[in-house]
Amino acid sequence: MVLAGGEGVRLRPLIREIYGHDLPKQYAVLTGGRSLLEQTLDRVRLIVPPDRTVVVTMASHLRHLGRELRHGGGPQVLAQPQDRGTGAAMLLAAHWIQARDPQAALMFFPSDHFIRDEAAFARRAGVVARFVEKQPEWLVLLGAPPTDLEPDFGWIQPGERIGAAGYAPIFRVRRFLEKPSAELALSLRCSGALWSTFVMAGSARAVIDAGRECVPRLEERLSRAVAFHGPDQERWALGQAYALAPAANFSRSVLQTTAKPLAVAELPDVGWHDLGTPARVLRMLGQIGVTPSWASSLQLQPAS
Repeated sequence: MVLAGGEGVRLRPLIREIYGHDLPKQYAVLTGGRSLLEQTLDRVRLIVPPDRTVVVTMASHLRHLGRELRHGGGPQVLAQPQDRGTGAAMLLAAHWIQARDPQAALMFFPSDHFIRDEAAFARRAGVVARFVEKQPEWLVLLGAPPTDLEPDFGWIQPGERIGAAGYAPIFRVRRFLEKPSAELALSLRCSGALWSTFVMAGSARAVIDAGRECVPRLEERLSRAVAFHGPDQERWALGQAYALAPAANFSRSVLQTTAKPLAVAELPDVGWHDLGTPARVLRMLGQIGVTPSWASSLQLQPAS
């Protein structure tokens, strides 16, 4: 499941500088010749075949999808009629897949990441996916070692080791905190906590159960919507479901509050970057030795 429905509000100054107009960030080319969404789909292709990949986007973004979907044979596109947050996007995907494969194991990938070593990332993601195939009651996150405080991230405190997926140890999550204060982020970093990459694996059932526990009104509306079949009926049902559905951030509303089994596996040094802000983009470009012509005009300094 590739999450590609955000508008990228914080990146708008950078996108406008590059393109001269607004563009959802996942369709912007910030490095090389591929958009962020293209990079994500190419990365996912190392783990999951395109015909088993689903892109969750917005109906208003469909006009941007031509380049990313130019290769035949997939992926499937789920178009949300309105933005109701990552909670709605992930629960819609889980319900849609479960209706077609009740035993499915899922993996969620945001589309605003840069990863230097994609092969190593794919290997770690693949072993985590195999873990949840055998242990479908768990939701497992990939955590990145922090390089600074970043209070805008989710933070994960690992607990006891519960097993391994290949060579990757899996730890029970002792505590998940979304966007802690700077003081708490410092304490978390000193205690060995990890950044949440928001790359997550779990069975469709585990994702839906967590949604039913934490955001029951949203989960109920989406469960009804996927009962309809056929393009016109599905579009109508989604419109009805989203019209009155509450918005929910999956990290804050579900991962931070769920009583369901939650685990984490640490990423190796793959050069992972979340590109949610211009400062993070500039920091990433500096680390890979690229200085685009538009960088100086933004008058931003890379985060320390």
